[in-house]
Amino acid sequence: MADDFYVRYYIGHKGKFGHEFLEFEFRPDGKLRYANNSQYKNDRMIRKEAFVSQLVIDELRRMIEKSEIMKEDDTNWPHPDRVGRQELEVVLGKEHISFSTTKLGTVLQIAQSKDPEGLRVFYYLVQDLKCLVFSLMNSHFRIQPIQR
Repeated sequence: MADDFYVRYYIGHKGKFGHEFLEFEFRPDGKLRYANNSQYKNDRMIRKEAFVSQLVIDELRRMIEKSEIMKEDDTNWPHPDRVGRQELEVVLGKEHISFSTTKLGTVLQIAQSKDPEGLRVFYYLVQDLKCLVFSLMNSHFRIQPIQR
């Protein structure tokens, strides 16, 4: 139980193009699941799965621990609204968090919130997580094998 580790992130909204969202999760067995549904110009939903190494899981875990997101509380964060919602769920050993807030567009929006420090921790961790996931997806699915 102490080694349990799980991360899920979701951001989305419902608008004139339907339910548009980005979601990814890292499972305890190393599986990375990714889904992106933009509907822009009739795009189709993108769903991908890959397994990541223990080294990637260790780095992900380090990022989360270093951010200190597990100490935060989303009680004073802006609630999800018509603009959209973001969710972050993390299981780290015996600790479990599940945060929900509106889509954050600017750092100014964070600064003007009731909990700017906590929201800032959330915002920058999410940016780092998305960067990691996009890098993993691009390197895994776009690298062409060497032709001989």
